[in-house]
Amino acid sequence: MTVIEGSVALVTGGRRGLGKAFVEELLRRGAEKVYATARKPDPSPDRRVEVLPLDVADDASVAALAEQVRDVDLVFNNAGVLHPAPLLTADLRLVRETFETNVLGPLRIAQAFAPALAARGGGALIDMHSLLSWGAGAGAYGASKAALWSLTNSLRLELAAQGTQVVGVHLGFADTDMVAAIPVEKIAVADVARIVLDGVERGETEILVDDATRAVKAALSGPVEGLAITVRR
Repeated sequence: MTVIEGSVALVTGGRRGLGKAFVEELLRRGAEKVYATARKPDPSPDRRVEVLPLDVADDASVAALAEQVRDVDLVFNNAGVLHPAPLLTADLRLVRETFETNVLGPLRIAQAFAPALAARGGGALIDMHSLLSWGAGAGAYGASKAALWSLTNSLRLELAAQGTQVVGVHLGFADTDMVAAIPVEKIAVADVARIVLDGVERGETEILVDDATRAVKAALSGPVEGLAITVRR
C-alpha cells in the first residue's frame, strides 16, 4: 500500500491528457511535489509542480532525468504514442517508434528509478496499459501494450524484494487528444486518475478501470477469436 499524502511523484507525459489528470489528482490527495515531464516542457503555475524535459525513447534523456530527480515515491509510466495502421501495411519506422516509446520507454524509466524508489522505502511504479493489451486488431499499438503488460508483470517480481508496489493499469479509451478522432465512448481523464489512485492507495497490483476492460480480460479464457476489437478512425 502506498501513501500519496506527503509523497513525491513523477509523471511522464504529465502536461496533457491523462498525465495532467494524474498530476492534478496527486496534488488533490496531498502530494508534496510532482515532477511532470514533457518533450517540450512548459512551466506550471503551481509551485508544487516541476516540469522537466524527457524523451522516454532516448537513453541519455532518461539518464539525465534520473540524475536530477532522486526523491520520488511514485513513478507513473504514462507517456506513449499511437500510430494506428494495419500491421501488414504499417511503416516499420513508426512500428519501431511505437515499441521504443511504449515498451522500452517504461523499461528505461523502471531501470533508472528503481534505486530511487528503493532508497525511499519502495514506493510504487505505475504502468499504463490498455484493454488493447489483450485485444487483437490494434496493430503495433496493441502489440506494444501487450509487451508492456508482460514487462510489468516481470518487473513486479523483480522489484518485490525492495518493497516496490508495481501496478498495471488497463482501460478503454480515455478522453484525450490522442484518440480524439476515434468515434468510441470515452472515459473522462479525471475519472481514470481517481480510480487509479484509489487502487494504488489500496495496494492493488492490477487495476481494470472500466467494464469494457473487464469484459476483454474475461475473454482471455475463451477462443482467441473472441479477442478481436475493431477500432475505426
